[in-house]
Parts: sequence; structure tokens; C-alpha cells
Amino acid sequence: MDLVPNKQPNFDNTEIAFRQKTNQELKKAYWLFKLIGNNFLTKVGPAITNFFLNIGLPIQGAIKATIFQQFCGGETIAECNKAIEQLDKGGVGTILDYSVEGEEEEHVFDETCAEIIRTIVRADGDAKIPITVFKITGIGRFALLQKLDAKETLTAAEEAEYEKVKLRCEMICKTAFEKGVPVMIDAEETWIQNTIDELALDMMRKFNRKQIIVYNTYQMYRHDKLADMKADHLIAKTDGFILGVKIVRGAYMEKERKRAAEMGYPSPIQPDKEASDRDYNESLRYCVDHIEEIATVAGTHNEDSCRLLTYLLEEKNIAHNHPHVYFSQLLGMSDNLSFNLADSNYNVAKYVPYGPIKAVMPYLFRRAQENTSVAGQTGRELGLIERELKRRKL
Repeated sequence: MDLVPNKQPNFDNTEIAFRQKTNQELKKAYWLFKLIGNNFLTKVGPAITNFFLNIGLPIQGAIKATIFQQFCGGETIAECNKAIEQLDKGGVGTILDYSVEGEEEEHVFDETCAEIIRTIVRADGDAKIPITVFKITGIGRFALLQKLDAKETLTAAEEAEYEKVKLRCEMICKTAFEKGVPVMIDAEETWIQNTIDELALDMMRKFNRKQIIVYNTYQMYRHDKLADMKADHLIAKTDGFILGVKIVRGAYMEKERKRAAEMGYPSPIQPDKEASDRDYNESLRYCVDHIEEIATVAGTHNEDSCRLLTYLLEEKNIAHNHPHVYFSQLLGMSDNLSFNLADSNYNVAKYVPYGPIKAVMPYLFRRAQENTSVAGQTGRELGLIERELKRRKL
């Protein structure tokens, strides 16, 4: 580990942010964010696109050359190699993310489990892929997890089904342990999250004894998750394992609030953005204060939170590239954060989603909608690209 004294990232440096992009790639990104900024497109686009895909119209090529290319690495692990190499040139690692979701059949869960294991095997011995990731709903049925969370009695068949889910989860984490490749378990909806949290803690107990292998994800737009993270830290200290913490703000806010209103229970979501920001930043402080016992991935596109984490490390004289601290953003977004942090020697890795185009469409439309719904996100991306185009005199 090396300290880089007084070298703090300048998030306005577009030369570093877009160094890996050709003039043509930069212009394409500009027009894509222009389109994404059109609310009509993001609202109506999913329905139109799915209709065309379902009736077999040949629009996959157009999708692959535009929105898919911006936010995804490819349809297979091999197709992601270009993105992996491009990110590595800027000192940014890759998190291979097999983004197939919403499936129901056991054979698909087995296939997804095998593919997640392939991402770990691909990462083995390759510093360009420092972390991997998966979702429990990729390897188990949503309705089953929901029943478990609700503490409903499972049938004998459901008990057997859940044993398979646990077995898949353990196979993935055991492979990660054997290969020495950390793996993150993504957060999901509140009404299945307790089951996911229990699985994640079980995996940490087994595999995080001597080094960080398994991370759980804490969504700080939930008002209870800062307290949960601190409680899990006490469990980890008592049981003698390293707590793996990926901190995000969250991804299901509208769905969560709607369900709470419809079903008449208190919303699990923070009252406002300020509360989410406060808990997010407090969680960063807590993790840095316990850096030997907690390994952290700060998943954020928020400049203030990124800057705070750099200050906290500097304040405590902790190496920029301490193995227990990673910054993470999504491919195709916030390059000004990722590449400028990496240029200042911080550990950074971007999520690189991949999978068959049709299966990855839900992910892609969430990214497009996220860019329009997060205050100023599209404008920020466009403004940075415009400045770099101007700097290059294009």
C-alpha cells in the first residue's frame, strides 16, 4: 500500500475522466445522454422496445450499438474484454455483473449460478477484475424469498427448493474463497432483504475469517440500515470475522413507497434525500473508524460522498489503496469520479453488466430512468462531455 501525499482527485478534470474514449466514442456518449434526457423516451421506450423485441423485429443491433454499448460490457464474459482493458488503462478495475433477472425456473437458476462462478474463475489471478457480484434472486425464486421473509411456513417442496438456493449461494462464495476473489451480494427489495441478509452473514462467518471474501449490501435510503450495519459489525466482532460492507443509497425507492402505501405499513424509505445522505456519510465514517474489522465498497455517484471518503482516509493517514476501501460506479456513468479517483491511487472498480440483450433490457432501462430521475445526473454527464469536446476542439 502506498500513500500519495497531497494528491487529491479533481473531479472536474475531464482530460483524465475521458482519456480512454476516442473522439467518436465521446460524441456518441453525448448524443446518447441527450436522448436519455428526454423523459418521453425513458417512459415510453421500454414498452416500445420490448414490443419490437417480442415480435422479432431486428432492433437488437441498434440497441447493442447505443445504450447497450454505453452501459454494458457485452453479451458474454469474452465480449467484456474490451471494456476490461479500457478501464484498466485508466487504473479502474472491473466488476463483472451477469445482469439476467426476473427468472423463475430451477434450471435457469442453476445456469445463472454456473455463470456467476465463471466470472469468479475469470477474475482469478487477474488484477483487472478485483471484485465480483451476484443477486440472490438470480439463483432463487423471488416468491420463495418473500415467503421466508414473511416467516410463513414452507411446504416440504419449498424447503427443498430453499436448500438448493443456499447450496448455490455457498458454491459461489466457496469458489470466491478458493480463488481469493471477493464477491458482493447485492441488496434487493425490503420484503426479501432479511433472508438475503441472513444468507450473507452466514457466508461471511464461513469465508471472512482471515481475509475479505463476501460483502453484503446496505441501502442507506432505508432509515434502518445504518443501525443494521452497526449491529452486524458487533456480530462480526463477536463471531470473529471481517464484515464486508457495500454501501449504496438504494435502487427501489418508488417501488418501496408504493407498496408501503398500498399495504398500509410505514415506508422503510428515509423521509428525504438529506436523511439518506446523512446516513450514507455516517456509514463511511463508521467503516473508516473500524477499517481493520470492516472492508468497504462505497458504491456511489455522489461527488460529496466520494470526496468525504478521501478526506477520511487522509485524516487518519490511511493509504489511498488500502485493501479494505474501494470506490465503485457503474460503467458508462460518472467517469469523472472513477478515473480521477484512480489517478490519485484510490481503489476503484466499475460494475460491468453483461448478458443477452433481451435479458439485460430491464437493467438498461433502469439506468436510463436513473439518469433522468436523479437530480442533475444527465445534465452533469452532458456538461462534462461538452467540456471535454470543447477541450479537444471538436
